Amino acid sequence: MKLPALFSIAVGVSMLGQWTMFLVTGQTPELETEPIAIMFAIAADSLTALALIFAGVVMLMKKPWARNAYLIATGMLFYTLVISTGYFAQNGTWIIVVMFGVILVFAILSTVRVLKVAEYNEDSK
Repeated sequence: MKLPALFSIAVGVSMLGQWTMFLVTGQTPELETEPIAIMFAIAADSLTALALIFAGVVMLMKKPWARNAYLIATGMLFYTLVISTGYFAQNGTWIIVVMFGVILVFAILSTVRVLKVAEYNEDSK
C-alpha cells in the first residue's frame, strides 16, 4: 500500500503548502470579511492535512491500524474536497476546481486499492 501512503502524504503536505501560500501572498480576503468562518476552514483543512500525513506515515511503517487511519483521513479529505470545490467554483477559479477533481479521482482510486488489499488480506487468513 505504498502508493496510497505516498498519495496521502503528498496531498497533506500540499494542503499545508497551499494554505501557507494563500496566507503569505494575501490571497485570503476572508480574513477581513469572514474571519471566523475562514479560521474554521483553515483549521479543518489543517487537521485533514495532518491526518493525511499521519496516515501515510503509519501506512509506510506497516502499523496494523494504518488502514483505519487512512480511511478516516481520506474521509476528511473527501469532505474538504467537496466544500472547497464549491468555494472555488463560486469564485470562478476553475483551474483549482479541476485540480480538486483530479485529487478526488486519485483519492477514490487509492481508497479502493486500500480496501481491496485489506479484503485480500482478510481472505488469505
